[in-house]
Amino acid sequence: MDPILLDRRVWVLMLAAMLTIMSNATITPSLPGLQQIFADNPDAALLTRLLITAPSLLVALTAPVAGGVADRFGRMPPLYFGLALFGIAGTAGLYLTSLEAILASRLLLGLGVACIMTAQSALIGDYFAAPVRGRLLGYQMAAVNLGGLVCVTLAGVMAGYDARLPFAIYGVGLLLLWPVRRHLAEPARGSDGGGAQPVAGEGEPGWLLVVALMAGAAGMTFVMYYAVPTQLPYLLAAIGLDRPHQAGLALGATMLAAALLSVASGWIRLWLGRIGTPVAGFLLLAAGFWGIAEAGTLTLQMLAAGLNGAGLGLTMPAFITTALNVTPAHRRGAVAGAITSAIFLGQFLSPLATQPMVTYLGYPGMFHVGAVAYVALAALLFLTLRRQSPPAVIRPASPE
Repeated sequence: MDPILLDRRVWVLMLAAMLTIMSNATITPSLPGLQQIFADNPDAALLTRLLITAPSLLVALTAPVAGGVADRFGRMPPLYFGLALFGIAGTAGLYLTSLEAILASRLLLGLGVACIMTAQSALIGDYFAAPVRGRLLGYQMAAVNLGGLVCVTLAGVMAGYDARLPFAIYGVGLLLLWPVRRHLAEPARGSDGGGAQPVAGEGEPGWLLVVALMAGAAGMTFVMYYAVPTQLPYLLAAIGLDRPHQAGLALGATMLAAALLSVASGWIRLWLGRIGTPVAGFLLLAAGFWGIAEAGTLTLQMLAAGLNGAGLGLTMPAFITTALNVTPAHRRGAVAGAITSAIFLGQFLSPLATQPMVTYLGYPGMFHVGAVAYVALAALLFLTLRRQSPPAVIRPASPE
């Protein structure tokens, strides 16, 4: 077992990160039931769907501000506030009596997620040195994917009894307050996690360009990637794979592959470096999208979805790790906020970007365009990062 997993702070930070996927996905199985409960509302069909996207929009809008607060006032205050708001606003759907009120609570939930994500990402940069950050962020993304699988499955069972019950799962935010208080502490201002920066606390020359590139790449990755959960079930139905469990198997393959490659990403980064790792991830995403467009059987669709998940497992930890590694210690909160904002903005914009392509090109055509877009992103990332002068890849003499 990796020695860093013996650090209790690691587990607390991973549990906090798992809340991100809960913010949107947990109530997905409840949507038909909620629409039926509020059938007397003429806008029920629209409002129930907005319950899913509302948190992403608020995270995108408020994460940069939350990051600035974390830099100015410390990491722990926004983390405590975010967890409390996540638990209170998230569970509000259990008792609120109108869809409009539940929608407002979902917006507050997004603010809580923004505070949690920026604070915990900044804490990873403060607590751990660069080689460990890469591995830890890989473990974190694996936990997010596996946690999402568990939460959605549990929510599906709970929704079968009562469409409101899955809202209770958000109470885990309140339960996390105790382990956070017990195991996490405010780091010293300017902490660099062990001295991985070229100049302690000052960041790498040209760090703003690198951070902007990582944020842009993260956002564009999710604009296309979210076509998988939103469009893949319809593509499968179009080719005769119209049973719900078939879509579930394909999406499950994506999550499992993302989890496995996320765990390995920190080690892979030691050999491929900060350029090669995300480039390889983009090429895997491209192969997965092309395979989804072409595959005609469930087995091949699962294989293509697995390639897609593997690509995400390599790219996302690399984006966050690179951004944290090059950033001055006192700006990590703002940078974590920028990356978080880009990811959730990409999720929110994905249907707006992909649905017109489906209309004009069909489902296979949309996935073909996505594959080409990922190849283009790989080339852009390679050419842009090559112009920088990154520090040599750090290879620790022994595991940390």
